[in-house]
Order: sequence, then structure tokens, then C-alpha cells
Amino acid sequence: MSRVLVLSGEPVGKEMAGPAIRARELARVLRAAGHEVTLETADDRRAAAALAARHDVVVVQGWVLERAPGIAAAGARLVVDLYDPFALELLMLLEGRPLPERTRAQANALRALADQVRAGDFFLCASERQRDLWLGWLEAHGRVNPLTHAADPSLRALIDVVPFGVPDEPPRRSGGEGPRAHFGIPDGDVVALWGGGVYDWLDPVAVVRAANRVDGLHLVFMAAGHPDPEQPVARALEAARAQAGERVHFHEGWVPYEQRADWLLDADLGVSAHLDHVEARFAFRTRILDYLWAGLPVACTNGDALAEEVARLDLGATLDAGDVEGWTAALRGLAADPERRAACGQRAGQLAHTLRWERAAAPLVAFCAAPRSAPDLAAGGPVAAAQDGPFSRRRLGALARRLRLR
Repeated sequence: MSRVLVLSGEPVGKEMAGPAIRARELARVLRAAGHEVTLETADDRRAAAALAARHDVVVVQGWVLERAPGIAAAGARLVVDLYDPFALELLMLLEGRPLPERTRAQANALRALADQVRAGDFFLCASERQRDLWLGWLEAHGRVNPLTHAADPSLRALIDVVPFGVPDEPPRRSGGEGPRAHFGIPDGDVVALWGGGVYDWLDPVAVVRAANRVDGLHLVFMAAGHPDPEQPVARALEAARAQAGERVHFHEGWVPYEQRADWLLDADLGVSAHLDHVEARFAFRTRILDYLWAGLPVACTNGDALAEEVARLDLGATLDAGDVEGWTAALRGLAADPERRAACGQRAGQLAHTLRWERAAAPLVAFCAAPRSAPDLAAGGPVAAAQDGPFSRRRLGALARRLRLR
């Protein structure tokens, strides 16, 4: 078995957003498979590189390699987790900032991605749609080449799908307080839960406006903020607060990961909404997995991989981006029909059973059982695009055209 270092891009503790949850769960599955696993937050570049040198495999995500580039030269096999398309998120996160600032930030993100793509021995992503995106990146940076293709023509040995998962055990109350007690919601009223954080590529306002119109329905935001206090307050969250009626509730702070079941089990349905933005096409809304785990019907915006599953399996309702009328009808219909909620929730639980972490992480577990260098990196590096020689046809033709234009 291997010594595996899992480096999270965000703090791993009681209060965690998606990247930290994913790092922790992948580490747990690898331990259960018999590997010797260290889970750390990459907040010290020298310490991270030194720690990487003592392991056989290092798993990184997000900005980790950008913060600690020495990891790539540490001698361990490098697994790059590309599940979070952070460069696309930046387009919305920095919208409204001065153009030079946004351009610099995007340039940094593209550099960070290019460094990962060139350095990784094995890559993870969250869906087949994401895999198509990252195969394009890999080809553009010379990683799709005769050596990687000969090793596996499907290129699954280079990049494979490891979606977000759910625990094996069903959710159980921890004894903590759920939203009904926290906000004084009557037992007979319906609770629609927005799990996880509110970010600027999401659209809480459409759901808030719809919920205001549905009598007997309470919309609960489980996390009005981010577990990292240095993260700025999202513009979308401020806009949602401004639109909220008396039956819209914001939990101030972040529900600890181990207590999220108390909130899920108090809910009657889960909601997730996003804007019509390129990020949505490649996103994997991780908190929807919690809804499935809890057997909740789901109302969500069209456009991402999980929304396709909600529509295909009839797990609730899918709406167009910004469609307040559609959201109102969907919430009203689900709130008024407990039998439909139960049927959708049963199908959601059946899907969740296929998405357990142990099953989702199987490609990573297999790689760590027999870690390998990518064949092109072992042979010297990616294939570089051909360069024109000084007397190539293209250069001579371009020179001739310039001379004719004089």
C-alpha cells in the first residue's frame, strides 16, 4: 500500500466548504482501503513540499500547486483533482471589479491550471462533461500524445471521473438543533433548504422571490457566509437578504459538517439555483448530493450535470435560470403535494446509493494501489507544439505577403 498525502486548498475542520469536504472524504476512503494517509491544508509552501517528499502519492486541488510549486518536484506521483473549475468561477466572483484586476486574476488562474496540467501523473474530475473540458486542456498542453494514448487509448489512465459522493450510512440526527427549532418554524409548514454557501455565480434571489409568494413555505439558507472569514461577502447573498420576506431565514455562520443531517432531516425539499453562466455547464453542485443522501426532492436550475439527473429521474423540478414564475410554480406544487415529495425523495435516495464515496473514489483508490508516473512525463515531458524553422513555408509565405502589401 502507498503513503498518500491529500492536500486541501481550504481548512479541514468542523466547518467546511466543498473542497475541504472532498479532501477529507477522499482521505477517509483511502485509509479504509489500507493506505497510509496524511490529510493537511496547504498553507505553508515549504512545509507542503517537504511533506510531499515523504509520500508516494500527493493529491492536490485548486490553488495548492500554485501556492507550493515545490510539490511537483518532490518525487511523489502527483494526482491533480480538477473537480472545481475555479477559473470559470472567477469570471463571476470578480465581476464589477476594474478590468485590469480581473484580467490579472484570470491570467493567474490560467497559469495555475497550466502548471497542474503539465505536472500531473493522474487527473480527477467530477463528471463526464468536466472530463471533456479537461481533455481539451490536456491536449492543448501536450499531454494527449502517442505515449499516453499507447498506455490507454481511452485516456482513463490519464484522467478519470471521481464525482462527489455521499456517506454509506443514512443521515442521522446528532442531537443538535435543526432549522425548525432554530427559526421557530411550525411543524406543519414546509421547509425548502438551501444547503451550503451562497456565491456570486449562484442565484438565490430567484428562489427568495418565489418563496415569498408561496404560503406555508419557509426558505432556509443553511450558511449565510463562508467558513473562511477572509472570504468576502457575496453580492448574491446581500441581494437575497434585501429581497427576503418573513418566511426566508438565514443561518448566521456555517453548520458543522457532522451536524448537517440535523438540518437536512428537518427539510422537506432541497433547492439550488444558478445564473446562466459558463461555470454552470461544468459545475458539480456538491450540496445537492446531501439532498440525495437525505432522500429529499430537489428543485434546481437547468444546465449542470446533476440537474440533468434530477430531470432524467424525476427527482423534483428543474427550472430555467432566472425563471421566478417557474420557481414559484415548482415550490408551490411541491409544497402542496406531500405524496409527490415522498416519491421524488425515494428516487433521490436510490440515486444516492449509487454515489457512495467508496464507489465514487474507486479510480483514485486504484491509482494509489499501483502509483505510476505518466508515461510522457517519465520519457521527458509533454509533447510541445511544432515550431516553424527560419525557412519554413509558413514563414516565407508570411514574409512574401508583407512584401506585397508594401
